[in-house]
Amino acid sequence: MTAASLALGTAAGGWAWTADRRADARAERAAAEERVAAVVDAADTDRAAAAAAQAALTAVGTSAVLTGPRAALDGALAQARATLAESAERVADDAVRQALAATLEAAEAEAPAASAVRLRALAADVAAAEHGVREAVAARDAAEAEAGRAAAAAAAATAPRRPSTSAPAPSADRSCATTYSGPAFYTSPPTEGGDGSNGRLPASALTAVSWARDSRGTPFYLRHDAAAALERLNAAFRAALGHDLALDLTYRDYDTQVAMRAALGSVAATPGTSSHGTGLAVDVPELPCEYGWDSAARAWLVEHGPSYGWVSPAWARQDGSNPEYWHYEYRG
Repeated sequence: MTAASLALGTAAGGWAWTADRRADARAERAAAEERVAAVVDAADTDRAAAAAAQAALTAVGTSAVLTGPRAALDGALAQARATLAESAERVADDAVRQALAATLEAAEAEAPAASAVRLRALAADVAAAEHGVREAVAARDAAEAEAGRAAAAAAAATAPRRPSTSAPAPSADRSCATTYSGPAFYTSPPTEGGDGSNGRLPASALTAVSWARDSRGTPFYLRHDAAAALERLNAAFRAALGHDLALDLTYRDYDTQVAMRAALGSVAATPGTSSHGTGLAVDVPELPCEYGWDSAARAWLVEHGPSYGWVSPAWARQDGSNPEYWHYEYRG
């Protein structure tokens, strides 16, 4: 009995020890699994962080690559919109303007998702369409100028001969003498190598009127459309008053603007801002009886000039800020 009991007791103790070891093993395994899971979680976190960082770097790189092409397209779009607005009713065939409008619309729709290469291609397409409109405007302006010269020549060929058709004979009345007392200035020829800015207009931007030159033999140049309009105005002026419109100054280059400012002070425009520097202004002679405030010529010009796009600006009127009865500007 005692021996059996002892044996049983020994077996029970061995079983308890084994159970404890198993529990400890399970606990160690669970702890190890937790450590492994923590390591995996950390690795996953690192991978997510790395992926996010890579995505940010990619976005920054993509943005940098697109900056230049987007800026080029934005510039082309802005120029095209301005040309489209300014060219209304100034082309012989409006199809070229419609093509530009369609190109603009397509480029604006595609731009947000376009690649750098595609952005540059869109900018080139817009620039080409815009150039086509500008060429169409220039072609119509040149055609109108040529038509004006032809009309003036035809009118001159059929008009009765007079001792002078350029202006009425000056009056002997001293009150009719010129109101200008400053140094002599002359109209300017086109600016050689001009960049198109105020006072630097090249020959390609200007047209000479057909009926007059200044005292040194220099033609009176104006922007193409302004010259064409003045040709038409002069034909009507001559029919109404019996002589051509006399001219004193038209295009004024930058150097002449500087010289006039130095000689005349604030009466002359700040160099680089004169309307003469754009080829859109004329001065008739400063002769009060022929072209002054109460003259028949001025009355006709003020009344009929706007029909041809030529006006006496508010500042140059008799009650304006700088009265100049001799100055007129082309407003189209």
